Amino acid sequence: MIGEVRAVRPGIARTTAALVLLASVVACAVPRATPADPGGSSVAGTAPAVPVAEARKLLGTLQVAVRGTLDGYDRDTKFPHWKTMSGSCNVREEVLKRAGVDVEVNEDCAPVSGSWRSAYDGETWQKPSDVDVDHLVPLAHAWVSGAKSWDQARREQFANDLTRPQLLVVTDNVNQEKGDKAPDQWKPPQVSFWCGYATDWIVVKAGYGLSITVPERTALSSMLDHCR
Repeated sequence: MIGEVRAVRPGIARTTAALVLLASVVACAVPRATPADPGGSSVAGTAPAVPVAEARKLLGTLQVAVRGTLDGYDRDTKFPHWKTMSGSCNVREEVLKRAGVDVEVNEDCAPVSGSWRSAYDGETWQKPSDVDVDHLVPLAHAWVSGAKSWDQARREQFANDLTRPQLLVVTDNVNQEKGDKAPDQWKPPQVSFWCGYATDWIVVKAGYGLSITVPERTALSSMLDHCR
């Protein structure tokens, strides 16, 4: 049950510092792993992997607040997702194509074959029906962490973000187990991915100015201890 809170606005100086640090992290970060080399941070894509030292600094800039309520939340209407990219191809299909190996699509742009490795549990799947495209920071969790106050355009951007490490292909039933939970409530079963999961979570939250709770911050800091 998510408790109701009174949001605490971050100071202008703190917000500016976080944005400056995030920009510097992205500028100096190392490339993310590709599907053929899945040992890196998380989903193949354009977002860089973040060095652990920079992730820790960025974690310290995040606003700490108790989570809000789900009042007014509706996944489909408040966070329109899988928008069309070009032709009949949407964001979900784009993620499946870029994160997979030897992916073939039909005339509607839907993947019909390929291979996908789930960073959450390390399993590899050949059927598109066996995987989900997960929002790393869940949409409902974003709502109670600050997204409730956003306009519709920003929420749509968050739900379809192909630049930050927010969308990744994972085993479907593992994704269902995760649900809307934060890192203090759920962690990927594959411990070797805890580092990548924590750094990606921090980058997404910092990029959108979302708050964290004290238990969430503690869990993220502990997960960063698994970085090598």
